[in-house]
Amino acid sequence: MPDLSLEADFRVQGYRLIAGVDEAGRGPLAGPVAAAAVILPPDLTGDELWLAAIDDSKRLTERRRVEAATLITENARACAVEMISSETIDRIGIGRAVLSAMLTAVGRLRPAPDALLLDWVPIKECPLPHQAVVKGDARSLSIAAASILAKVARDEHMVRAEGCYPGYGFARHKGYATRAHLRCLAELGPSPIHRRSFSPLRQATLIDDAATR
Repeated sequence: MPDLSLEADFRVQGYRLIAGVDEAGRGPLAGPVAAAAVILPPDLTGDELWLAAIDDSKRLTERRRVEAATLITENARACAVEMISSETIDRIGIGRAVLSAMLTAVGRLRPAPDALLLDWVPIKECPLPHQAVVKGDARSLSIAAASILAKVARDEHMVRAEGCYPGYGFARHKGYATRAHLRCLAELGPSPIHRRSFSPLRQATLIDDAATR
């Protein structure tokens, strides 16, 4: 279970407001990538009951993630979520899109953080002191909280996308490359929110381009 030890390490160095940062949706074939930044109250002991709801978002059911997201937004000192569209992902690449989403989410925090805990991704462009933590969402409560907010926000976005682009099953698979999703792609072709730079969409685009020459 994640705890506050990494946050405590930063506070020993004199930093008070520590933001956890994480992303959701790096791998799907459709939809945006989301990033969240969360500053938990600096006076937490770790024994607060609401913290028990926070864990690596991948370990939680959808219902528990939604419940945890509500607790986080109600109790956090500050939190922010940013999404980068599939069109931008195709234009600048998923790596740069993730970094852009993370930095924008951090920049929207009020109050601003003194330091950052990042889930695995180092941000060279970041002027703040930061630590990239392997499997950070399983180790840090701040990163885990960010992982939950990013995942819930992106999932809700994909559920709404189902109404705009019916037939793809976005509400079920959230844009990931499930067998059902790939079948729908083969039958319907890509929607406006599919990432055309991702395989197998890129391969299909190359085939279509070759056929028109």
